Amino acid sequence: MEESVTGVLEGHVSAVIGGTSGIGAAVASLLAEEGAIMVIAGRRQKEGEALAGRLGPDACFVGADVTRESDVAAVVAHAVERYGRLDSLVNSAGVAAMAGHVADVELDELSRMTAVHAGGVLAGIKHAAPVMIGQGSGSIVTVASIGGRLAGWTGHAYSASKAAVLHLTRSAAVDLGEHGVRVNSISPGPVRTGVHAEGAGIDPAVADRTAGALAPAFAAVLQQWQPVRGAATPDDVAPAALWLVSDASRFVNGHDLVVDGGISAGRPLSVGLGELPRLGAALMAATT
Repeated sequence: MEESVTGVLEGHVSAVIGGTSGIGAAVASLLAEEGAIMVIAGRRQKEGEALAGRLGPDACFVGADVTRESDVAAVVAHAVERYGRLDSLVNSAGVAAMAGHVADVELDELSRMTAVHAGGVLAGIKHAAPVMIGQGSGSIVTVASIGGRLAGWTGHAYSASKAAVLHLTRSAAVDLGEHGVRVNSISPGPVRTGVHAEGAGIDPAVADRTAGALAPAFAAVLQQWQPVRGAATPDDVAPAALWLVSDASRFVNGHDLVVDGGISAGRPLSVGLGELPRLGAALMAATT
């Protein structure tokens, strides 16, 4: 008889808010694969119910808009009422960024970005905290962005809202860490998801199907900035979330885990070396 193999999250109850597509859906799928009981939350009911169906009887969908605190509270309450506990919460809800000059930024755009990225995250932490404190354990992970760490990669309002998420993570971590609850974040670089098409005004259901087509364009643009070649997918980010919610990271708290192929470390050396001949020619021309 073969020995049964269980995942690292066997019996673990997790909620992924913003789990109906993109990074959130990849995280929910991976956690379920590792044995977690999943509560998937988001605005897109059809996609959420379909994902829960694929993940099996230990997964369910709860409709939620993170800009409504009562919806977020209901996600946490559903997990506790149905499964008796909540071991991890992943905040992955997000909206498309609008790039442009700072002089053209609409202040309403900042309010919208902040309501989803910072307000939604705070609501998740707020309502998960009492449950996890009562258990004496828990892990909260938020999907942030390198846009919150580095300027020039996305719109001003989006960057500001993600920067707020990073500091909110640290602030909550020093509050809840004393109670056995860890709070961390993940900052992905550019990832092939439908959100880019959504930013161009394409319907979300259609936008999801464009992600694969973005690979060549992503790779071409990023080769000047990203040492690791290729274009990241949600499946490249999901393992970071798995590690942060699992006991393998039990002493990690208040940390932002960057998953960007090395963008934030610096541009590829080959790019700089490739510029040397042109610089050398210019220097020779200037000195002759």
